[in-house]
Amino acid sequence: QVQLVQSEGGLVQAGGSLRLSCAASGRTSSSYNMGWFRQAPGKERAFVAAIRWSSGNTFYADSVKGRFTISRDNAKNTVYLQMNSLKPDDTAVYFCAADRYYSVIYDKTNGYDCWGQGTQVTVSS
Repeated sequence: QVQLVQSEGGLVQAGGSLRLSCAASGRTSSSYNMGWFRQAPGKERAFVAAIRWSSGNTFYADSVKGRFTISRDNAKNTVYLQMNSLKPDDTAVYFCAADRYYSVIYDKTNGYDCWGQGTQVTVSS
């Protein structure tokens, strides 16, 4: 069994930065595709970023491209989401996710089979 444990989020002013982390524990492998999603109140969970384990290729939602960076430390079984130039529209609960079965889908929730607990990020204007 694999557990994904996320760091705390926080409250940040618009224009500020925040880094989220997601550590895998249990029967882990560094060979998982990983992703970040977010869910704002009253909205569906939406793709934010993904990183493929084999190629290291990264993918981003248009809304965060150029501001957010996903990265991973395989030695620590940890994936990060560096968020810069934050906007009030970035306010949401953020979830990390692991794809242990190498789905070709990286930008939808059904491409992942294991989820973190979620962490609140609030950006004030």
